[in-house]
Formats: sequence, C-alpha cells, structure tokens
Amino acid sequence: MKNFYTSLFFTIATITMQSQSLGYQDLGLLFSGNDNNGSARFVGMSGAFGAVGGDISAMNINPAGIAVYNNSSFSGSIGTRNTATTSNYYNNAITTDEAFFNASQAGAVFVFESLNNSKWSKFAVGFNYRITKDFNHGFSAGGNSGIATFTDFPIDQNTPRLVYDISEEQRFRSTMNGELSEINIAFSSVHENKLYAGVGLNFYDLNFNQETLLTEFNNTADDQELDVDLYQVNNTIGTGFSLNFGVLYKAHQFFRLGLAYQTSTWFTEILQDTNYGFDSENNIDVGFLQGETTFFAEDQSPYTEANDWQYIAYRLKTPSNLTASAAFIFGKIGLLSIDYTNKNYQNIKLLNGYFLNENQFYKNKLRATHNVKIGSEWRMQRLSVRAGYQFEQSPLKNASNLENTTGYSFGGGYLFGNTKLDLSYSKSSQNTTYDFYSQFSNISAANLTNNNSKIMATLTLNL
Repeated sequence: MKNFYTSLFFTIATITMQSQSLGYQDLGLLFSGNDNNGSARFVGMSGAFGAVGGDISAMNINPAGIAVYNNSSFSGSIGTRNTATTSNYYNNAITTDEAFFNASQAGAVFVFESLNNSKWSKFAVGFNYRITKDFNHGFSAGGNSGIATFTDFPIDQNTPRLVYDISEEQRFRSTMNGELSEINIAFSSVHENKLYAGVGLNFYDLNFNQETLLTEFNNTADDQELDVDLYQVNNTIGTGFSLNFGVLYKAHQFFRLGLAYQTSTWFTEILQDTNYGFDSENNIDVGFLQGETTFFAEDQSPYTEANDWQYIAYRLKTPSNLTASAAFIFGKIGLLSIDYTNKNYQNIKLLNGYFLNENQFYKNKLRATHNVKIGSEWRMQRLSVRAGYQFEQSPLKNASNLENTTGYSFGGGYLFGNTKLDLSYSKSSQNTTYDFYSQFSNISAANLTNNNSKIMATLTLNL
C-alpha cells in the first residue's frame, strides 16, 4: 500500500462553507446560553429564586430580591463539574469523560436602613461575579459515512490523476475552552415591607477558544491511501452589557409574587481570530509526503503561515427574557418556589458584517422557549435541606423532546453563628447534534448526549 499524508486548509473565500468549527449561527446560540451557576443554595434549588430573594445569586434573576436581606453579607463559591459526552456517528459510539474546577461566584450585599420616616424602609446594594457560561468541553467522534470528501492529492503527477473516493473512516475531535463571565451591580429597596423594587447593571466578559481536528482516511480502487488532517482554531473575545429590572410583592404573609425583565445583552465588539491550517507550536498539521514536509491550500498553491489567519470584528445581540415567579413561604420552616421564563431566541442578531443567512436562521429556525424551575427549602434549626428541578426548552423549532434540557438538584446548609456553609449537587442532560460536514447534505451529523453533574460549595459571612 502506498500512503500519502497531507494537511489541507482553506483560503478565506471558503472558510464559511468548509468550517468544521462552530459557525456564526452556532456561536450566537452558544453565547446566548446560561449555565444557571450561582451559590450552592441557589443551585440546590435549581435557581428558582425570582420571588424568594435573600441570596446573592438571586440578583441575576430579580434584582429586587437583595432587599430581602436583613443584614450585610459576603459569599464565595467554588465547584467541580464532570461532563460525560457520548457521540454516535454512523452507529459508532465514543464516550468522553472530563472534570473541571472553577471559582464560580463571589459577591456581597450591603443593607442600609432608612434614615428618616420614609415608607421606603430599607435599601440594599449588591455586587456579584459569576461564570454565566462555562465553555470548557470536549468530545471525540468517529465512524465511516461511506462518503469521501477529500478525493484529490494536491500534487498528483499521475495521468489521469488518482481519485481517492473510497471512504475508510472519519475521525473528529473538538476541544472548547473559556467562559462568559459577568459582574452584576444591583440596587433594591422595599416599600412598606410589601413591595420590593430593584434594578441591575450587568457587565460581561467573553473569552472563547475552540480547536478542531478532522481526519479523513480514503483509498483508491487499487488500495492507495490518502490521509487528510484539517485543523482549525477559533479564538474569540468580547465585552457586553445588559440591564435587568424586577419587583417582588408580598401578597400575603405566606405568599410572594415576582416579575423580572432582563434586556438583550449587547456585545458591542467581538473580536475573532481564526486559524485554518498549521499549528506550529503543537506540530499537529505536519504532513509527510515521501520524506517531504509540504503544505497546500485548496487551490494547490504553496502554504504560507502568514496568510493563514482570518480576523473579524462583529457585534451580537442576545435575546431578552421575562421571568414570572411565585413562592409559598411557610414561616421559618421552609418554602416552595417556581419560576417561569420566556426567552425568544428569534431575537438573536449578528451585526457589523454580512450575516444575512445567520440572522435568517435565527428568525426562521428558532423560537421563544418556555423554561421552568422549581425549588424547595426546609429548615431544622441550624440545618437546611433543599431540592430543585429545571426544564429548559430547546431553542430550535424542530427539536425533539430529547433535545430539551432537564435536570434536578439537591443540597443543604449549616449555620455556624454568623458563618454558613452550603453544599449542592446538580445533574442535567441534553441531546444535541454536531455537523462537522455541514457543507455536505448527504453526510449525517454526529448525535451527542451530554450529561453534566456539578458539586458546589459556598461560604457565607453575615455581618
């Protein structure tokens, strides 16, 4: 058998059509996501805090809730996440297990009593940092579609040229890193101990990296082999801003209602550097051609590393969301809460570039989602126990029920004087697809099953 190994990469004109990394429509969806991170108490109740308040992470949903605090408080959280992703590509299953650690939340609330006889009896200011979306994730897929896409060798001297149209195998690896983090500043006050009103300012920092490697093994009819690697890198950074407003009303001693609105997040500038080809540091792309090290562009011109980068600046608007909440408060014994959020993904919009197809995709293929969180907490003197459930509808109009995200959580806390330690465990699952041959309609996407489990710990100091 005669083996040829080469590395193919693409000129700027073919980047959109040939990309195996996430395209702009996928990135718009990814950057609009929310991992429901927060304090361990917040996570233990699946984030159902719109009408509860009294937790540092509640300001992400309803900023009015920080005025529920009776005293100033500091808190910080750390956590671990285990992700198991199973890919299925042409009846071949591969499972990838990964574990990650991060400091997911840190913040403080300062409570001030009114200095006069105003009916606004209390005022609170909150500051919080949290990881909104953790991008760290990787998976592998492999199988044989039976379709060869790289069928020509760039410097084939044969007449006629050899055609490598017999598919033996395809392998794909995607590795993503980075995070979307936010800093929240919230202001809240309470009127006659019944109506809580709040406003929040949210500042976002985006840092995203993806590396993909697609390997294709093809043969000719007389068993000559062509092995092709396509390596791609996407480095993206950006900053954004949003506002949120909310009210919380004590309709009864045992019943509260909440309503909150968060505006679209405006990423005023996203900078993307994309490499399609050579990775000199890791030496991934080096192609061996009968003792030579040679690189070729799709048009068969010699490779030069200097023109292997594409630099793009664009803007992104993510969807706004509206959250309605209710909570039953059983004195100091416990509570039961429910949040409903409507989020219209059709309002995602890419700007400052030619994104007609992507924006049409958002408008025609996505929908407004219905998302529900239910949480409960019960107290036994210094000990608290919690549980929660969440349902998040897939933004895709034609999605099956398996593509919705479902999860549950539980946890507990113990009060040591002015210090409280909370722990939580949460688990969620979702089915998705990844199409690393998106330019070929006759090749199926890989089906992915993602299972995430998180353990959170929060230390709170009450002043």
